[in-house]
Amino acid sequence: MPTFPLSVLDLAIVGRDETVADSLAGCVRMAQRAESLGYSRVWYAEHHNMSSIASSATAVLIAHVAAHTTTIRLGSGGVMLPNHAPLVIAEQFGTLATLHPGRIDLGLGRAPGTDQVTLRALRRDPMAADSFPQDVLELQGYLADETRVPTIHATPGRGTHVPIYILGSSLFGAQLAAMLGLPYAFASHFAPAALEAALSVYRRDFQPSEQLDAPYAMAAVNVIAAPTAADAEHQRVTRRRALGRRMLTRGGQRLDDAQIDAILDSPDGSFVDEMMTFTACGTPDDVRAYLEEFQRFTGADELMTVHQGGVVDDRILSLTLTAKAMGLGE
Repeated sequence: MPTFPLSVLDLAIVGRDETVADSLAGCVRMAQRAESLGYSRVWYAEHHNMSSIASSATAVLIAHVAAHTTTIRLGSGGVMLPNHAPLVIAEQFGTLATLHPGRIDLGLGRAPGTDQVTLRALRRDPMAADSFPQDVLELQGYLADETRVPTIHATPGRGTHVPIYILGSSLFGAQLAAMLGLPYAFASHFAPAALEAALSVYRRDFQPSEQLDAPYAMAAVNVIAAPTAADAEHQRVTRRRALGRRMLTRGGQRLDDAQIDAILDSPDGSFVDEMMTFTACGTPDDVRAYLEEFQRFTGADELMTVHQGGVVDDRILSLTLTAKAMGLGE
């Protein structure tokens, strides 16, 4: 058994030859496999207007997966709270926790999870992120026994005490999680630059709370585990191209592999490689060695593995090979 918990952030990727329905069915399969293998939890992230990611209606997806699993914890990694009224999120996750007691997590972020044009379509106030700390406290109150807003209660939600996690990729989230005494999850699978500094600030400034008496830090890491190193490298290259097409091309633009490789190898594409700085790629033994070293490097209490295969079957195989290499078992 590993000396630290392993969990999963499922990005609900829609592969080039897959439909959204394929991706969502794959989320169920991934969670069922993660449950059988002994992973601690599976989270889903809120994104909007991205044709390659199917987890936009995060609470709905969690409900669907929860109905098809029995024990594994499920949650958001995360809900982008400035896109929503805290009361609505309390009611959604209070409903989930009532239907699936002891299995629901609520990870919160303050980024929009989309681009500026889509922000307007969401009717989101561009200044909403400024009130994120206050919104977290308001939401926390709705899930507790006593609301912070007189006469306003979440039903379902009140008294469910759904555990809240703060997500971040900068020092802001680390500082807020420390101040509120909440667990902190760093998005090092796509924004690695501030990882060390954020975890240091979080641990240094942590204040115990009713939810948590000591710091609890989680770090996300990309994983591509395959039977051979060549298979894993092929998947890494394919995923790199997919990220490049999503981030470096305009809508409707279709570039072949040579064209996207040329862009990725230019200065304009360097940030895609930076996003994948922390990636365990290779055979099961390679992945085990990387994850153990990454955990020592970060001191993380829990690793959130982000399996980056381009199709569902590759991600499930990576999930399985990683679990067995790390000593998890069915």
